[in-house]
Amino acid sequence: MSEFLLAAAGFILAMVALGLIRILRGPGDADRMMAAQLLGTGGIAALLLVATATDAGSIIDVALVLSLVAAFATAAFVASAPRGRQRDEGPPTDPS
Repeated sequence: MSEFLLAAAGFILAMVALGLIRILRGPGDADRMMAAQLLGTGGIAALLLVATATDAGSIIDVALVLSLVAAFATAAFVASAPRGRQRDEGPPTDPS
């Protein structure tokens, strides 16, 4: 069973590595932040699978810290984002 868990962790890490492309080439900041969230979530999943496969309880603590860092990074991104877009209001249109 541990071989399957380690293989699943390797697969998750391979998919997360593909997410690095979005961070490097993302068209916008929101796309890059979502890719960073993917890195955090995939890293947590891989760490939990490895911890279960190897019976290493301390790796679970590392996954917990990584989840807190990912949550704080998202909160900081949202706090630093502009509040709203200014709409270009042109002349009023005639409804008839």
